[in-house]
Amino acid sequence: MQDFIFKPNENGTYALIGYEGDEAEVRIPESYGSGVITVLGDKLFSGHSEITSVTIPDTVTDMGEFIFDGCLNLRHIQLPSRLECLWGYTFVRCGIEEIVLPDKLVTVPPFAFKDCKKLRKVVCGSGLKKIYSWAFSGCDNLDELVHGDDVELSSRAFEQKELNT
Repeated sequence: MQDFIFKPNENGTYALIGYEGDEAEVRIPESYGSGVITVLGDKLFSGHSEITSVTIPDTVTDMGEFIFDGCLNLRHIQLPSRLECLWGYTFVRCGIEEIVLPDKLVTVPPFAFKDCKKLRKVVCGSGLKKIYSWAFSGCDNLDELVHGDDVELSSRAFEQKELNT
C-alpha cells in the first residue's frame, strides 16, 4: 500500500507532504490532478525503515529536510535530473551506499548526508559549485567523492576525513 498526501503550490504545481505505506520499493508519482509534483516536503519518509529503493520523477526540483531520516534499509535512490535544491539533513541517517547528484544541483547543504554510515561513494553533477561544512559529517565509510575542478569544497565538509576526490 502507498498513499501520498499532496498540497498545492502557488504556481499550480504540487508538493508531496505525506506518505503512508509499507512497501520496500517506492515510486513517487509524477503528477496529481492537473499539476506536476515539484517539491518533496520535510520528513516525507522519515522512519520508514522498510524502504529499500525510491524513484523520484524528473518533475521534482526541491527536496526538504529529514526526508529519508532513519530509512536505514534504503540502498537505491534515483534523484531527478531537474533537482536544483536540497535542504539540510535531507538524507540524514539513511542506508544509501552510493549516490549520483544531478547536474542542476548547485550546492550540497550542511548536514545533507549526516550520519549516512554506509555511504561509500558520491558522484557530483557538472553544475555543482559548493559543498558546505558538515555535508558529510559522520559518513564514516565515505572514501570517494567525484566532482569537477571548480567545486568549492569546505574544509569541514568531511570532518577531517581523507577522501579520494
